[in-house]
Formats: sequence, C-alpha cells, structure tokens
Amino acid sequence: MKKRLVRALSIVCCGTLLAGEAGYVGYAGNTTASQSSSSALAGISAATVMNLNDYDQPITAVDTATTGASGYGYTNLGICQVEGNLNIRESASEEASLVGKLPNEAGCEIVATEGEWYQITSGEVSGYVKASYILTGQDALNLAATLASTKAVVNTNNLRVRSEMSTDASVMTTVSSGEELEVLEQLDGWVKVSVDSDEGYVSSEYVTVVEGLNDAMTLTEARYGEGVSDVRVDLINNATQYVGNPYVWGGTSLTHGADCSGFVMAIYAQYGISLPHSSRAQANYGTKISASEAQPGDLFFYGSGKSISHVAIYIGNGQIVHASSKKTGIKISNAFYRNPICVTRLISE
Repeated sequence: MKKRLVRALSIVCCGTLLAGEAGYVGYAGNTTASQSSSSALAGISAATVMNLNDYDQPITAVDTATTGASGYGYTNLGICQVEGNLNIRESASEEASLVGKLPNEAGCEIVATEGEWYQITSGEVSGYVKASYILTGQDALNLAATLASTKAVVNTNNLRVRSEMSTDASVMTTVSSGEELEVLEQLDGWVKVSVDSDEGYVSSEYVTVVEGLNDAMTLTEARYGEGVSDVRVDLINNATQYVGNPYVWGGTSLTHGADCSGFVMAIYAQYGISLPHSSRAQANYGTKISASEAQPGDLFFYGSGKSISHVAIYIGNGQIVHASSKKTGIKISNAFYRNPICVTRLISE
C-alpha cells in the first residue's frame, strides 16, 4: 500500500522498495523476467530481489535553465519520464552503486546538476539520475496537475477500517501508522478509502489527507541467512521482478496483468505447485504457521474480519510482494501494513 507520495504540500512522506537507468524492470510487456523459473541459485545467503540490469539509451544534454519549477511541495520539481523505472545511483556515474529507483511519473526534488546527471531527493532516497529522463519546468508542473492523487496518511497505530461510517460498524481490518490509503471520498468526519481491493471508512481524526505525487523506492535486499533453501531464494527473485506490472481483476498474466491470487498462482505454478484462482481457497492449501515463523515464499492472507480476500508472498525482512490494486499494481509492502488473518507454507524445504 505504500506507493509513496514524494511530498504532499509541505509534508514529506516516506517510501520504500527496490531498483531499475531506463530499465524495463516491472514494465508490462517489457519485463526482464522469464515466464519460466530460473535455475536455483546455489550457495546464496543474501540476494537482491530485483533484476538490476540496465537498459542503455543515448543520453542527451539537458538545458538546466528549464529547471526551477516550484509546486506540490517542491522548490525544484522534476518528474520521471521513462518506461519502467529509472536507476538512482550513489554518484553521477553508470558504474556507481544503485541506491533506489524512481518509477515512471514519480516526482523528485532536483538538488543540483552535474554534467548530464541530476542530484535528486525523493522519499527516503537521495542520489543521481540521468537528467534526460527527468521532465522539468512548466511542463513538469502541468503534468503534476494531472498526476497528483489524494491519500490519507495514517497517524495512529492500528487504525480501524470500518465497513460503514459508524464506530458501531464492523472492523474490516486495521492499518499501521504511516501507511497511505487511497482516498475515494471525504465525508463528514469520515474518509472513504481503498485498502487493496476492499473499500471502507476511517475516522478523519486519525488520518492526514494530502495531495501529492508518487516518490522513489529504496533499494531493498532480502538477506535470508541460514536455513533458507535455494528454491525460496529463486522464487522471491522471480516474483519481485514483476513489481510495477499491472493489476487486472481475474488476470493471471505476470506481464499483462494479474489479481492477487492470479499473481500467486502464476508464480507457484513455475515451481510445480498448483493453486486455485481464489485467495480464500488458496488459504486452505499448505500448512498454517504463525507470522513469526514465516520464511521467504510463505503466503500471507488478509481480508475483512475473518473473511479472506487478499493474498501476498512473503519475501523476508517483514515485507511482501503482491498484486495490490488497480491503482498500484504489483508492489512490495510491509507484511503488517494490515493485520494478516493467517499465514501458510507450501514449500517444504
């Protein structure tokens, strides 16, 4: 659920995820991931959970006079324009280490210009990007006006999402502090929000409604430690390569669109495990375990009350990868962004 806002008015919101210059990582129709599983990665105890190969394109010089647009909480607004995700590097060099990725149409603060590179900040990420992929000036402001979305930032722990606008209504789920919920409608004392594919209501007292752009995602590495099989490592590297691809209700395509259970079904099918196309039904497969026992590759199930309506793959370090909603597509989230109903294990080794 944290497809983060870069900045909202004068509020800076945090964000997390992974990395890809104009790499087609997680871009529908151009993903670098194979539809068949890759060979198991022997002897790996720490693995980067994205394909970090760059897609090289000619770099054109940028007229720095076009920068300087102020608005939407930025003093020098830039908007990423690339198919897929833009690499953010530690220094102004293609050889520099990756520190994050800037999704297409995400915003950033341009701090300085260094040759054909911009030094930027976006969300929790600071680094350098190729300037030829950043829209600036009035064009950036015009585009921002069409991209800005309204989010409700949760400012309390375990915020109750209710089925109706009443404190007597049933609690669908609870959401952690700092999470951002898509706002569907603002009402008297209540905010109608979207939580994955579910709709509910939260008290306006416990959220801050802001308008802003998406921001950068941090480079996330899953460090598994001893006892995690190569199959699990391979499955996570495989699944996370599709981050950024679209959510399609009823879909099972990893490149052209899948819903939550379709995504899980398609990934597990590559490892010889057949699952039904239903999160509720998938919860009946495998062995139920506690969340504290979860290893990469196990499944987390969410929903309203005790009714399951969403499923995600655990990737380690308290994170999941899942087909979240039409708004966000396939993404990585905190495993406890909402309370899981149950956790199951299908991989025995």
